[in-house]
Amino acid sequence: MKTRIDSTKSTKKITDAMKLVAAAKVRRAQDAVVNGRPFAENLVKVLFGVNDRLRQEDVDSPLTEVRPVKTVSLVIVAGDRGLCGGFNSFVIKKAEKRVEELEAMGVAVRLVLVGNKAIKYFKRRPQYTIAGQFSVGQAPGTKEAQSIADEIFAEFVSGEVDKVELLFTKFVSLINSDPVIQTLLPMAPSGEMCDINGACVDFAEDEIFRLTSKDGKMAVERDSIGSATADSASFDSGLIFEQEPSQLLDALLPLYMNSTVLRTLQESLASELAARMNAMNAASDNAKALAKDLTTKYNRKRQAAITSQIIEIVSGASA
Repeated sequence: MKTRIDSTKSTKKITDAMKLVAAAKVRRAQDAVVNGRPFAENLVKVLFGVNDRLRQEDVDSPLTEVRPVKTVSLVIVAGDRGLCGGFNSFVIKKAEKRVEELEAMGVAVRLVLVGNKAIKYFKRRPQYTIAGQFSVGQAPGTKEAQSIADEIFAEFVSGEVDKVELLFTKFVSLINSDPVIQTLLPMAPSGEMCDINGACVDFAEDEIFRLTSKDGKMAVERDSIGSATADSASFDSGLIFEQEPSQLLDALLPLYMNSTVLRTLQESLASELAARMNAMNAASDNAKALAKDLTTKYNRKRQAAITSQIIEIVSGASA
């Protein structure tokens, strides 16, 4: 029993350390989002400015081409590691459900897998068509996002797929992560994307993840920073373009798509780290409760043994 108590306490030390490591990485995820904010802000301003010039024209860009949907590319963003509660399983279940929905409508599905957990799961199931797989690690950057975006771009422009959907985990709070599906392609000329229900959203709004404490416990808060689209009116309407706005749009939309993929990876990573923090915190609490219970049982047995020995000594002395 003493060995079990020591083992439980050692496990608690490990889970406490993993919780603190995850907390530090959440802070780095916040810094990554903030550092990318100026570029995303200015890019969206330019996109909206160019789009203003094209409101009366037909936009002919491969990324905005809407065609009958016969094949969908589903980009599934999961984690590379475990020990993060139900983070990966939630994403995989959502993906399986979405594939069933699309196939029920007669639409073929090609999977682009991001993260070792998704890769290992779907590779063991031959009923799924895997078009690409990527491991982005614990610090996704522009290089990883570029490789994923290039794969998506090539499939859509070549006509292999008619629609591209992103399935990733949107960070809500330390105890709540919500897997969501967003349509990445075709894209609106202004850089907007739409969810699977047709509601358009703008990914220009930046969010930061702040590590705080509530009621004596560690917590992660999500704060929004004003959307760049709110300042789009400040774009100089008198600016003269050296190239045609349509040509600029052809160059800016792929750049915006790359930026969106990077932000999706950062969002998913923050969700994974928050889930790991929560899981390790729960494991530490369980280890503490188990060690306390084992210690109580050990003390009771020890006290019983001492009492038994005292009774035997007293009985022997009386005889």
